[in-house]
Amino acid sequence: MAGLLPLADVRIVSVEQFGAGPWATLQLADLGAEIIKIEDPGSGGDVSRYVPPFQEGEDSLFFETFNRNKKSVSLDLKHPQAKEVFHDLVRNADAVYSNLRGDQPLKLGLTYAQLKDVNPRIVCCSLSGFGMTGPRANEGGYDYMMQGLAGWQSLTGEPGGPPTKSGLSLVDLSGGYASAIAVLGGIWRARRDGVGCDADVSLFETALHELVYIGPWAATHGYVPERMPNSAHPSIVPFQNFKAADGWFVVAAAKQKFWERLCDVVGRPELNADPRFATTAGRHEHRTTLLPILDEVFAARTVDEWIKLLVDAGIPSARINTVLEALEDPQTIAREDVVEHDHPTLGRVRTIASPLRLSGEDGQELRAQPPVRGPFRGEHTDAVLSEYCGYSAERLEALRAAGVFG
Repeated sequence: MAGLLPLADVRIVSVEQFGAGPWATLQLADLGAEIIKIEDPGSGGDVSRYVPPFQEGEDSLFFETFNRNKKSVSLDLKHPQAKEVFHDLVRNADAVYSNLRGDQPLKLGLTYAQLKDVNPRIVCCSLSGFGMTGPRANEGGYDYMMQGLAGWQSLTGEPGGPPTKSGLSLVDLSGGYASAIAVLGGIWRARRDGVGCDADVSLFETALHELVYIGPWAATHGYVPERMPNSAHPSIVPFQNFKAADGWFVVAAAKQKFWERLCDVVGRPELNADPRFATTAGRHEHRTTLLPILDEVFAARTVDEWIKLLVDAGIPSARINTVLEALEDPQTIAREDVVEHDHPTLGRVRTIASPLRLSGEDGQELRAQPPVRGPFRGEHTDAVLSEYCGYSAERLEALRAAGVFG
């Protein structure tokens, strides 16, 4: 068993598309789980196959990013004969995963109540915009919407500017992670107790949950957060972007010891002796006085000069990279975080490795499996149904002729 990936004995049937759902199962696939991706032939499969700019036919770099290490089965779940096929897949699986509108799992027969007679240990996880209950359960939901609804956009951007979303679809990604945890929790319980369950995860509630301390501040004290210039922390000073002579960098003096070292590094020890700035609370109260002083100091040297001085002093800090610079950072290279694989249509694909690293009994790192290209639409239909469900060639042909596979 040495070297076996931790989820190598897990099989998940996933009715997924676009970003959040495929991101969730990607994490599980990278850890060895077998992901059987159900694609609707009537809509041309996962819509992300057709996302530009790097797209040709039914292949796109967007799709490839979310769907490596998976298998694709073409199945029209609305076809009268599809239910039996789907149940045969469920009978041999640990979980059914979906990222559809909250009202869709029930309509498509993807809930535990509908599948427990087929497999009493099955875990049925739904990731939707708003959840499977409530007044908005039948509404579609996307990341940008949730960043607005959950208050994120009101927190982001410069003071006086318009509401601003994050540069990345963080609610989708967070919802994916949250639902992956839910699936693993459900599978663990099913193997322990012999009983499956429903897992109802929503993007909206994930975004609310990630308000973290700001949410309790607002709920408990009616706190109304204000945007800070230069992406500053709302209460810890200095903890923000600063402009050097040739660019921008981040200083994260999150602890008192970092502040005291910072005063020495910038050659202004009197700042720490000033009673206005000597404590975390004081620096917060007098931030409008302190920050212009630091702005002037930091403008006198280059980013590289400041980063060296700060890092040598043990003060958390970092340059603000472009995406390409981030991918070429020495830390990225040292940890081999950019990996490659070949694709018949897209050519040589360079992608980002999973951040999940585990060690085996011998201490050797057991990293997520190397990327295997994303599947062509329906590529594994015959193989999966014959191997796991025992379908003969004749039955496969009859189902195909009936239009069950599109």
